Amino acid sequence: MTTPPAPVPAPAGASAWVSIDLDAIRDNVAELVRRAAPAQVLAVVKADAYGHGLVDSARAALAGGASWLGVAQLAEALRLREAGITAPLLTWLFAPGADIGGAIDADIEVTVGSMWSLDAVLAAVRERGAPARIQVKVDTGLGRGGILTDWPQMVARLAAAQAEGAVEVTGVWSHFAWADAPQHPTVRAQQVRFEEACDELARAGVRPPLRHLANSAATLTNPSAHFDLVRPGLAVYGLSPVPDLGDSAHFGLREAMRVTARLSVVKRAAAGQGVSYGHEYVTDRDTVLGLVPMGYADGIPRAAGGAGPMLVGDRRLTIAGRVCMDQVVLDLGPDFAGAAGDEVVVLGRAADGEPSAQDWAQAAGTINYEIVTRMSPRLPRVLLGGPF
Repeated sequence: MTTPPAPVPAPAGASAWVSIDLDAIRDNVAELVRRAAPAQVLAVVKADAYGHGLVDSARAALAGGASWLGVAQLAEALRLREAGITAPLLTWLFAPGADIGGAIDADIEVTVGSMWSLDAVLAAVRERGAPARIQVKVDTGLGRGGILTDWPQMVARLAAAQAEGAVEVTGVWSHFAWADAPQHPTVRAQQVRFEEACDELARAGVRPPLRHLANSAATLTNPSAHFDLVRPGLAVYGLSPVPDLGDSAHFGLREAMRVTARLSVVKRAAAGQGVSYGHEYVTDRDTVLGLVPMGYADGIPRAAGGAGPMLVGDRRLTIAGRVCMDQVVLDLGPDFAGAAGDEVVVLGRAADGEPSAQDWAQAAGTINYEIVTRMSPRLPRVLLGGPF
């Protein structure tokens, strides 16, 4: 067990809060940089940095040695630029009508993953009279974003646009379908198809300096897929993308998010007392009940009723009954001597004996990605470490 982090001062009057360890993000990225070398690291900070805070997490990732940042939504890329972050930046999700010109003006590299998106880039280039830096995504088998059957046509159009001086193609990339299962046959098949796609570009005279395919799982488990750049997301925040192969500590990572609440009600209840909606939990002896002021509106999965883990003192308990919108109940046991205001660790580091995102994922029948990204903005954030 590692040494638990120092107590975090609670925001004044807060019932529950989220602490983000920026030093952990920095150190996680440094470990990913070490593992990926000589490939560069693009730290994925999409979805508000997986719930950890977009701008501060991005700065911490850069401090750890990330060469690039990546976001799904164009709006998040523009927020990073507005915050003064000048690092190379890639975005890949936008719909017709998006401000492609604004992205070009902000030195954001957009992903061309369809014919219409290339048309949109070229229209913005014509308006500005200056070339755009872009990356192209090929669908190697995921069946999601990127060019699938039209790859030869896209290669020809990119070659023509490059010859005209309209675009500079800086990267080609794709995404695995089964990266969390490194031995799955699709992994090697997608790598082969990716290499073929890169060769097809090169034969047409398009030779982007960056080829990238590896997400967190492939970064940690499949060096053959590192190419020139890797794109870890979940691992940046200290969570294992392959929990069946190893936990965070196994990969030299530590969780950056900790969620804490205060008991708001502590009261005695007799044996046979039904608890919360539907009385799905009934006390089996005289006991003490504690109300934790967090519910599904705060990010506690409703599916974790009767199973979600929390830590009170040195005791791990599970939610008694259903998860409500704003609160859950714990059966604290007949000998509980605490009071309202006592702290409850909802989510923390497995190595410190705290309930982890993976524990919550198992309790709710989901994945650890969802647990951290669903923490509500109404929970105050406390930043530890840094600033960067």
